[in-house]
Amino acid sequence: MSQSSRLATEIAALLRRERGARQLTQQQLADRAGTSQSAVARIERGDRVPGIPLVERLFAALGLQIAVTAEELDSHLDARMDALAARSLDDRIDELRLDQLLNRLGDLPHLLTGSTAALLQGAPVPADAVEIAVRWGDSARFTAWLEAAYGQRWNARWREFGGLYPAPEEPGEHYWSTRYGKIRAQMCDELPEAIEVRHGNRSYRVVPLVTVELTDPQAADLLRRHRQRSAEGSPSAAGPVARTPQ
Repeated sequence: MSQSSRLATEIAALLRRERGARQLTQQQLADRAGTSQSAVARIERGDRVPGIPLVERLFAALGLQIAVTAEELDSHLDARMDALAARSLDDRIDELRLDQLLNRLGDLPHLLTGSTAALLQGAPVPADAVEIAVRWGDSARFTAWLEAAYGQRWNARWREFGGLYPAPEEPGEHYWSTRYGKIRAQMCDELPEAIEVRHGNRSYRVVPLVTVELTDPQAADLLRRHRQRSAEGSPSAAGPVARTPQ
């Protein structure tokens, strides 16, 4: 994610949260700030970084002001990696709801991949969803499982889950929220070679790290960051926060 798109996403989330905390509709906030409801909606979708004067007016209408802090690049990611490294693998598995989701997948052929596979192989990289590889030939079975699990697909336009048909063949990111947790799928013609990782009383079939780095750009970036920090130890992001004027 580029710095500009990350900033737009942070402003969007902050504005939604503060508006929701005050139980205001988008139209009510727009009226207070002297703008249109569609302008508020665009900012809350995070499509692009909005103009500073409008952002200031919107937060002022909520009784807040924006304070911007500058940090070294990727410091938020470094801090998250440090926190993960300090936690046990059991805690990280539980937080991801990995075992619960795998139990529910039943006999659907799959492998763990991406950051989930990296986590199980000892890398303290963030994973916001269980990541699996699934064959296109099993797409119908996967779709049926998603429907039974009340799966809602990530809608990039609205930056939330829902409003899209869950089938992987349909346009959109292969990312769903289900009753058992969040899941990402890497659809492939054939499942890659796997290794078995044992933890506790359970064995996990995972894609080896070398394959993850070749097939998953996002996970590859995280793994490179992990290795770089192990060698150098350099922290690194900037983001807005809302404050009540003093």
